[in-house]
Amino acid sequence: MILIIWFFGRNLDWQQVWDSLMKARAIYVVPAVLIISLGYLVRAKRWQVLLEPITPTSLRELFATTTVGFTAVFFIGRAGEIVRPMWLPMRDRRVRPSAAFVTLGLERIFDLAAIISFFAVNLLWYSPPAGKEAEFYYVRIGGYLMLAGIALGFVFLWIFHRYSEWAVGFVGRVLDFRFFPRRIRRIILSLMKQLAFSLDMLHDWREVASVAFWTIVLWLAIAVPTWFILLAFDLPLGLTDALFIMGWAAVGSIVPTPGGAAGAFHAVTAGGLIFLNTSRDVAVAVSIVMHLVYFAPAVIFGLYYLLRGDISIAGVKHLLSSVMSAEELERDEEKLVADSESPPLSGRGAAD
Repeated sequence: MILIIWFFGRNLDWQQVWDSLMKARAIYVVPAVLIISLGYLVRAKRWQVLLEPITPTSLRELFATTTVGFTAVFFIGRAGEIVRPMWLPMRDRRVRPSAAFVTLGLERIFDLAAIISFFAVNLLWYSPPAGKEAEFYYVRIGGYLMLAGIALGFVFLWIFHRYSEWAVGFVGRVLDFRFFPRRIRRIILSLMKQLAFSLDMLHDWREVASVAFWTIVLWLAIAVPTWFILLAFDLPLGLTDALFIMGWAAVGSIVPTPGGAAGAFHAVTAGGLIFLNTSRDVAVAVSIVMHLVYFAPAVIFGLYYLLRGDISIAGVKHLLSSVMSAEELERDEEKLVADSESPPLSGRGAAD
């Protein structure tokens, strides 16, 4: 992380960066923050849709858990992702830890597909800045390759879902040798079974359409604030440029450093803006504001829920132990299958 921050900040005139920051117009930054806040509610709603075939959930608790989880990601990096599936079962006893884990996995799949699709499809009509045609050719090829990778990924998931019983058996036989830890083997196989069950939940096109709808709304709730931030700095860039920059920012956010990919996010986002012929000091200022707008609402809400929560350290340790327990995962998997075969809890069946 230190190396990334050094790389990002080297040779910068921070006085010019500060001057650029001071020029950001609040008339655009404030609505950007409000829309991003709404985006966290949309993210919680999508999680509720993913959990719906398994168990009813509280949107309020899902929103609280989502903001607490992103607060953890901001402070400790991507390792904070584990907080969300840990926190929700303690707030809503109807949700099993394994169900939270598996639905978050599906959430990440839809997020990755959405951001790559937004980025790659936007390239179909996107015009590169003058003098950057040669470099843009490689950017476009990279975007299309990522889109093809997403398509292949969904094909793989479809094949896995169709032949999940065989796949689980094959992996079980591969891992069934003396020196491989039995506990880890049981966890892997149980998670594979639950992934297959989750994919079965999405076999109904209405389930897929509902999750896809909320995913599109979510990423629009990120794209529009990104555009507003560009407008706040009086940059002559439109919504298509915002989609282009959002793709760069998403790549930077993957780096598992504390501070919500601090350093990497700023360097990659600023690099995308510089590619669009934005001056370096302004590009850095924009990346700083963008990072704050993306994370500040989650941190404010997350700290509020953390401070007013009634969850003890002992409760966190117990749940962490349960999450990592092979026996617990196996019991969850049996419960998920049993629930899918029983009458629906909320007026609809698992495959409805």
